Amino acid sequence: MNNNYATQTSRGRLRQRLIRPLEPALQALLLSPVPEGFRIGGTIKTIEQLREHLQTAVELEHSTIPVYLTTLYTLDERKNQFACQAIQGVAMEEMLHMIQVCNILNAVGGCPAINKPDFIPKYPTPLPHSDDAFLVSLQKFSPDAIDTFLKIEMPAGKCAPPEANHYATIGQFYHAIRIALVELDAHNRLHGGPGIFTGDPARQVLPEHYYGGGGKLLPVHELQDALLGIEEIVGQGEGVDGTIIDTDSVLFGQDVEYAHYFRFNEVKYGRRYRPDDNAKYPPTGPAVEVDWQAAADMAPNPKMADYPEGSPVWKQTREFNRIYTSLLDQLHIACNGQPASLSGAIPIMYQLKYQAQALLNLPNGRGGRAGPSFEYIA
Repeated sequence: MNNNYATQTSRGRLRQRLIRPLEPALQALLLSPVPEGFRIGGTIKTIEQLREHLQTAVELEHSTIPVYLTTLYTLDERKNQFACQAIQGVAMEEMLHMIQVCNILNAVGGCPAINKPDFIPKYPTPLPHSDDAFLVSLQKFSPDAIDTFLKIEMPAGKCAPPEANHYATIGQFYHAIRIALVELDAHNRLHGGPGIFTGDPARQVLPEHYYGGGGKLLPVHELQDALLGIEEIVGQGEGVDGTIIDTDSVLFGQDVEYAHYFRFNEVKYGRRYRPDDNAKYPPTGPAVEVDWQAAADMAPNPKMADYPEGSPVWKQTREFNRIYTSLLDQLHIACNGQPASLSGAIPIMYQLKYQAQALLNLPNGRGGRAGPSFEYIA
């Protein structure tokens, strides 16, 4: 039984359509002059509202990273190699998504806010701006954790409407943003403006600045760049046009890889997908080893306040949070005009992992293990 994620990924070159196409009236705005009398029909009606929703998208992408990293840190990598590689790959792509949204926000004249106290959610928490249908937690590797991951990455149904507020799926939220990008750019041009993509190009984080795996970071200078960036984000998460494949093979000619939802489904069922499996059904490919017991027994959603101030576990938890806050500082600097500084985040991420492992070796005083709490340290 081969439990290596990379060697079992299909190597074909499948051509698929991208995520759900824009409505015909919006497609027309991309291909022809803006008609007189055009009116914005979407929920997001001003550039200020668009920037606010893009900031929410940055916070949304970030909110999943501590969730995935916590579960990853608790894994016994020797006994759960497949699950470890799957979760680590998704976590790295979520980081890429966060920076990609920052590029879009910068392109429309916004300023990503990453290192503010309320940027890190207080777990357990619903996804930012969602319909609050479920909570995400910092928890150890378990069937419950994977079920939560599947809720996060749940594909939107083909008839699911765009939802700028109180979305049920992430795809619905991004579809509302796509509509706003097209409509606001068209509206600006109709009234004699240059369009909404007037941000300083020097603020863009470029592919050479990003060292993570999975996908490709896209600089954003015009509408088509922004739409392509959102296609990558949504396609990597929920799949391409109702299939199990993510967008990278389509957009960048990369080897076929399965979207986040389906990678987690493989862990859930302990079995790989075959390239032609139906997205509506469980995987039918070869079995992989998943050991639900091979994980540190971390209590869910730890907090610094759980421990006496000044105690060894409190100090170690605070040190983890200090490192994580410094990572957010580094990302904030990189996404606000100093993109080359993104390389400084790499050693901090290693520090974060080592500190999390140190925490997981400490008892929490209630019969379980301590763990990372992902709290902001001023």
